[in-house]
Amino acid sequence: MQEDSGSGLFRHSSKDGIWLPVIKALPRSVVVLLFPVVVIIGVLAYTRVIDTPPTLSGISSTKSSLSTTRTFKIPFSVQRETPLNCNVYNLTRTCPTNQNPIKEDDQSRPSGATCPQFFRWIEEDLRPWAYTGITQEMVERAKATANFKLVILKGRAYLETYQKSFQTRDVFTLWGILQLLRRYPGKVPDLELMFDCVDWPVVLANQYSGPVPQQPPPLFRYCGNDNTLDIVFPDWSFWGWAEVNIKPWEILLGELKEGNERIPWLNREPYAYWKGNPSVAETREDLMKCNVSQNQDWNARLYAQDWKRESEEGFKKSELASQCTHRYKVYIEGSAWSVSEKYILACDSTTLLVKPHYYDFFTRGLIPGHHYWPIKEDDKCRSIKFAVDWGNSHNQRAHQIGKAASEFIQEELKMDFVYDYMFHLLNAYAKLFTYKPSISGNATELCVESMVCGAEGLEKKFMMESLVKGPADTDPCTMPAPFDPPSLYEQLHRKKSSIQLVESWERSYWENQNITS
Repeated sequence: MQEDSGSGLFRHSSKDGIWLPVIKALPRSVVVLLFPVVVIIGVLAYTRVIDTPPTLSGISSTKSSLSTTRTFKIPFSVQRETPLNCNVYNLTRTCPTNQNPIKEDDQSRPSGATCPQFFRWIEEDLRPWAYTGITQEMVERAKATANFKLVILKGRAYLETYQKSFQTRDVFTLWGILQLLRRYPGKVPDLELMFDCVDWPVVLANQYSGPVPQQPPPLFRYCGNDNTLDIVFPDWSFWGWAEVNIKPWEILLGELKEGNERIPWLNREPYAYWKGNPSVAETREDLMKCNVSQNQDWNARLYAQDWKRESEEGFKKSELASQCTHRYKVYIEGSAWSVSEKYILACDSTTLLVKPHYYDFFTRGLIPGHHYWPIKEDDKCRSIKFAVDWGNSHNQRAHQIGKAASEFIQEELKMDFVYDYMFHLLNAYAKLFTYKPSISGNATELCVESMVCGAEGLEKKFMMESLVKGPADTDPCTMPAPFDPPSLYEQLHRKKSSIQLVESWERSYWENQNITS
């Protein structure tokens, strides 16, 4: 019997069927009466088949899975997406109203993970206003150096610009906050904040102390130090740095992970590597003296980065994921803190961290001796040489330090936690308000469409790549308990003791070198 391709199983000749003789033997009237009954029974049987849940064997069978496709329910919820329509925005020039707010009583939403320990610093950063609250007068005083004021009311953002920032720092900072509003629509409370996009913190703590101190202005920026009260916030580069072709963090994090796997730690160059712009700070110019020369090898391989030339040549020599080639990488501050710290820590190489003066929102969670190796600021060359010699003699331990740092970056600094840090910081900040935020006459509404629809080049590319598609399918992470005085002391004491231990090893190393020489 010949079958047609693809449908032969259903094309047998009717004269070969077993029912044909029976049908022929029945009177025509009986056949007419039985036909509807047979049809009804067949329909019921077919319906039962398609409504039957698939078994394990049915899922593995192509024929069975096809018959159950219509009624098989997916056991997880599909994330809602918030539409982005530039055609409509370009016609109306008004921000859309569809915010898809998250219902407060939605019991189906999974709870978030526990936040990383560095989230505990949120309460410390807001402590200056813990007892007095934040007044409108305090916020207005922060205007003195701010680049912009942002107001959030009922989940919508309003911008008042005072002065343009360097490059696109303000643009991508604002873009990041808009993504937070898309991620947790309706959950960010009403607030207003002043943001300064310059590197150096300016709210000096000693100006707000004394018998009857004036309360400091709450001013947001990217970094702080022990002598200032500026409120630290994730920097713009998490959403992309168009001027130097640094991709959004979520993409770059994956590339850095792949870069780590290209060369095993033991197969990497057994030296300390640094590449950057030395002209921005004296401490970096001092670092360049540690480079290898005809007279001395301090175990360092240091390179000056020419960003102008890199831009002209298409950034071919500045791909961050291709710089995980040495066992050790140096982090050193520039004019203040540097965004390069997270890229260096992510590289799986042992980070040699020159004594810092500034911190950003996550670096206070790093432990010396565990996440990085401390380097003296006033004796860099000898300190780097000892660190590399020690690491090359203790390969496993040195590699563990590099691995701990890269795992910290991959797990605790992923974009989920960056957004959750922003969320918890802004929520805690808003709770301190003693007045109701309002929109000034100089403010304009800001939304994703108003920023991305007119953007061009890398700026637009990075915005689209870092766009939050819709509301998160989980709640923000759960905050850890805040520091109490003993736990804060223990944290600071542990860091100090770890640095002192390394310094004692370094002293012994150089004393032995002097004896043998």
